[in-house]
Formats: sequence, structure tokens, C-alpha cells
Amino acid sequence: MRCLVLSVCLAAPLFAGEYAVLQSGFKLHAERHETDGSTVRLFTADGAVEMPASQIAGFEEEEYTPPKPEQAAVPRSTPPQSPEQLVENAARKHGLRPEFVRSIAAIESGFHTDAVSPKGALGLMQLMPGTAADLGVDPKNPAQNADAGTRYLRELLDRYKDKPDGIRLAIAAYNAGPGAVDKHNAIPPYRETQTYVDKVVRKYLQQLKGD
Repeated sequence: MRCLVLSVCLAAPLFAGEYAVLQSGFKLHAERHETDGSTVRLFTADGAVEMPASQIAGFEEEEYTPPKPEQAAVPRSTPPQSPEQLVENAARKHGLRPEFVRSIAAIESGFHTDAVSPKGALGLMQLMPGTAADLGVDPKNPAQNADAGTRYLRELLDRYKDKPDGIRLAIAAYNAGPGAVDKHNAIPPYRETQTYVDKVVRKYLQQLKGD
């Protein structure tokens, strides 16, 4: 049940749709629903889920709709932007909640643009040199680092969107690499990665609650 509730809390703010409010007080996120007599069918990113209509108290519309990706030229006279603003701009450009990308950046580097990890990861979003080269960016450029890291995160979310607990898998893949996630078909059994996923999820949910 804990995994189900956590998955619901994560998925709902990231993707538009509606909430099915259960009699227990929990909310399930779905793209849409259909009612067939005493049965309600919820259509989610993972497929369709059926449950008795008596278990559902009502429905609420999803308030957040990701903006369309946009790319605007920044005049050279524009004052330097803060790391937080760079992350927010990148999140909106790639259609993700800023709170979610900020959670990754906070755990990865603490928003330090010159951070270098013991393994050689660089900058705000802690890009490995090879990943930065694949993405065609200079990891030491804060704006390019924020944009590329967010773009890579979006690619991982799309890659695992059809998997159960796909958001946590994407977070794990950002830390350990998609190869490790695919090998285990789950969050890899590495203490560092499991701790990392928990920290990112906790940071994200704290922001949604306004803590």
C-alpha cells in the first residue's frame, strides 16, 4: 500500500488529467475514467484499472498542465540568472514540474554550478562528461548544464513511463544509469542509489506540501 500511495503522490503532479477521490481519502491520478454500472474504469499511463464505484467518493480535475516546450533567445544584456532560475527555466522548457527538477538539482549539487563529484560528475545537474558529450553540451556552462540535465531527466521519465513505479525508476536511472535499472528491472540494489531515490522523492513531496 505504501508503494501505491507514493506512486500516486509522485505521478499526479507530473502529468495532467484528473483525480479519483477514494472513500479512504486517497487520490488516484488518471487521464480519464468511464463508468459502467457499478464499476468505474480509470485510464492511467500504465493502462486501465477497474474498481467498484462505491469505493470512489468523487473526481477532481488536475490543476496543473505542463506548458508547451518553448525556447526563447536570451539577450546578452540579460543579468546572470541564479541556479534556481536556470533549473526552473529548463523544467518549463521540457514540460516538467519545476519542483521535481529542483529536487534533483538540490540532491545532486545543492545548486552549486561548480560542483565536481568524486566520480567526475560536473555542475548543477552533475553530468558525467560522457553524458554531456552525448547531449552536445558544455557541462561547465550552468545554463547548458541545467538544460541538458533536465532534458536527460525527461528522456528517462519517457523511457520508464509504462513501467510500474516508473518515476522512481527514472530517478534511479539518473543516479546509476539506465543500464543498471534495465539489468535489474527495478531500482538497483545499491545503497547509494536507493538512498538517492528516497532523498529526491522526500525533497519533492516536501516542496509540494510547502515545507
